[in-house]
Amino acid sequence: MYEEFFGNRLAQLRTAKGISARDMSLSLGLSESYINKIENKKAFPSMKVFFYICEYFSISPEDFFDQSIDCPSQLNELIQDLKGLDEKQIASLHELVKGLHSRSQN
Repeated sequence: MYEEFFGNRLAQLRTAKGISARDMSLSLGLSESYINKIENKKAFPSMKVFFYICEYFSISPEDFFDQSIDCPSQLNELIQDLKGLDEKQIASLHELVKGLHSRSQN
């Protein structure tokens, strides 16, 4: 169960970042086919490699397993950007987001 979720989630995040499995493997200092093996459920990473994967995507392990977030890396970047805004700016953006949400539900 987790092997399937893990491989699918990894593929989703990697594809969203626009990087090949080979390039990601090499960037992490792994064999060139390692990420591909995980995505194809032929391998499962150690905890150490899992933390490297999370660091690679700039997400927490919790973000990795949160299926309700399609793009956790971008969400974390947005949160960091929001921290520099004042209360009025945040309120304005909140109204904008609520409007976007209501449009997408129609």
